[in-house]
Amino acid sequence: MKKLLYAVVFALTVLVVPEASATNYTLWIHGKNGGGTQIGNYNDFSNWGPSSTAAGVNKKAVNWNGSQQIGGQNGYIRNALDCFCTGDNWCTIAVHSAGNLQIGYALALHGGTARYKKNATPNASGVCGNTDGTTQTGWNIRRVYVASGAGGGSELADAGEWAVKDPIVGDLVTTTARSMYDHNATRAKTFYMYAGAKGTFYAAILDGQDDEAVAYHSTGGVSGSSGGAYCNPGDWFCDGTLNTGTNACSNGKAKWSYHSVALRDDAEAYNHHGAGNWAGIVGPVRADVVKYSY
Repeated sequence: MKKLLYAVVFALTVLVVPEASATNYTLWIHGKNGGGTQIGNYNDFSNWGPSSTAAGVNKKAVNWNGSQQIGGQNGYIRNALDCFCTGDNWCTIAVHSAGNLQIGYALALHGGTARYKKNATPNASGVCGNTDGTTQTGWNIRRVYVASGAGGGSELADAGEWAVKDPIVGDLVTTTARSMYDHNATRAKTFYMYAGAKGTFYAAILDGQDDEAVAYHSTGGVSGSSGGAYCNPGDWFCDGTLNTGTNACSNGKAKWSYHSVALRDDAEAYNHHGAGNWAGIVGPVRADVVKYSY
């Protein structure tokens, strides 16, 4: 009788032990910078602004050397995705500028590979330990928010207009950025594009509407091997209007698959620069991430 009682108690204990709870995270991937952010420190938001600012549930800063080439730095992005977006955990991703290339590169080239499920407890290098030794294919990502995406490159790089010739500038040449990986291969994750249009006279080299650094053909996710001059409705001397959503441009040029324009800056209110204070086009992205991440 005693053995039977122990067996019943053990069985009930097993039944009531709760499963490990899932945790949601928001990962912020910066773009081109001077390389001063602390790689592996997911609490270093110095590229973005005050860390006290609301920026999504369980926000993490994914830092890399923003002066160097995408391919050589992409491992840091994959470390973060492995840490926080595997197993029972899910992620919302927010990126700025060349961060668009980083997440696109990771998904296209590595999003179909086996990833060890991680424990979301990073060491000093930003690497997390395995949970149970099992793997999964790719990462658990809900959606991707893109502030002034440089996935299509910038004419400023084409013309050598950036004063500092960091290696990343070569990756931002329009033809190079567009051929770096298959931009349609998002693993069915939608990229919500936020395209700013508060350009200045010195950015006249950029095609169509721009935010001082990147033009609509890139920030709007327009497909193809080269750019084009895309603008707001009613603007003259453009190749076409950048339509919102997943709709093709007015001249019929399609966007890359799973790319949707969430904000087209008709009021020309947002420039490219976060200015270390969640400013510019980063502002409306942050607001929507706060509103919709969970």
